[in-house]
Amino acid sequence: MRPLEFILTFAILFFLINAGISFFFPEKDPNEAPIELSMESTKVRTGNAPVAHITNNTNVDIALSEGRCPTPPFDVFYRAVDASEAQELIPDEAVLPCTPLTTLPAGQTVTVDLASWKYALFSRPGTYTLSLSPLLAQQSGSTVLSTVTTEFRVTEPGMFTKLFRTFITRPLFNALVFIASWMPGHNLGLAIIILTLLVKLALLLPNKHALEGQMRLQAVQPKMEELKKKYREDPKKLQEETMKLWKEMKVNPLQSCLPMLLQLPILIGLFFVIKDGVSIATSEHLLYSMYKALPANFLGYMFLGLDLLKPNAWLFAPLLVALQFVQMKMMMKKKKQKEIVVKPTLESRLQGMDQQTIMTYVLPIMIGVFAFQFPGAVSLYWAASTVFGIAQQWWIMRSKTVVSG
Repeated sequence: MRPLEFILTFAILFFLINAGISFFFPEKDPNEAPIELSMESTKVRTGNAPVAHITNNTNVDIALSEGRCPTPPFDVFYRAVDASEAQELIPDEAVLPCTPLTTLPAGQTVTVDLASWKYALFSRPGTYTLSLSPLLAQQSGSTVLSTVTTEFRVTEPGMFTKLFRTFITRPLFNALVFIASWMPGHNLGLAIIILTLLVKLALLLPNKHALEGQMRLQAVQPKMEELKKKYREDPKKLQEETMKLWKEMKVNPLQSCLPMLLQLPILIGLFFVIKDGVSIATSEHLLYSMYKALPANFLGYMFLGLDLLKPNAWLFAPLLVALQFVQMKMMMKKKKQKEIVVKPTLESRLQGMDQQTIMTYVLPIMIGVFAFQFPGAVSLYWAASTVFGIAQQWWIMRSKTVVSG
């Protein structure tokens, strides 16, 4: 393994380990306030939903004065871009069922998704202030708990966001609505699986070329190893001979990346669609006109007993790791082991490993970590896509075997 590849692999592993430690064992600030109110993002584009986090840093439950449904649990104040004073906003009702927030559990963070009010309250560009008030008079040690506030801005989407919504997010969301309209119970899970199949069929030819490119790259691997040994002291000559070999064998290392690059916008678009709840009532800015009359609860979010709007990491994390490992392992070509007498140093062991072997184990773990934060619907898309990919790899590799035999 070259030093750069080793450094990159080490950096990825270091990031994963630190992310896991921070996720499972968050640090506590000894000077933190009893209650903290913060925004998931202090800049929200019109059409997106603000999300607030309320953290109770005390060791006792804190009661709020009232549930306030169907209004949000905050007092909301709005100041236009060109205005100097803020005005209080009071919505009539929530477009989704409202769950009253009456208690802040001790030592926990409560997430409040304001998607139900994003059109009624947060549709105009400007500065918004959320005020959690009033709190019941309680004490934690010698500190009297009082009103807390936070602030964020709503801005118009930029050109890139508009293009992404026009060509990715809107077609994707409406495709899910269309497919779900033919599914029993308008089930989102079934719609995602059908959509995945359609995407894989659309990318069948690029995927086929990518897999064939990977197989050709593996076929020339022994010759590349010979070149590395022959020109170990001459990196420039090694690069020239490698490019010459790739040209002769019609190998393009970037060819295998094309299907992933084509699927990436779909994965990102699906994430943002699911992030806002995949509700007709909270996705009016994405809906085509023919679907605007559909009821708010049109889509069914439960699939095999799982809520697809939540991560469900206990199932999808190990499932995605296993599926991705199988897919990567299928592309690993078994090599004959050579008996080489060397000193058992760390450098010699690293040189005996190639980048593909490392990625066989690192990539599945990375995807498993992502599953802890992705909504179940996104993980379901990735799992279904991987299953179809495994089947396609098996078919292409089997066809190549038959032809070559």
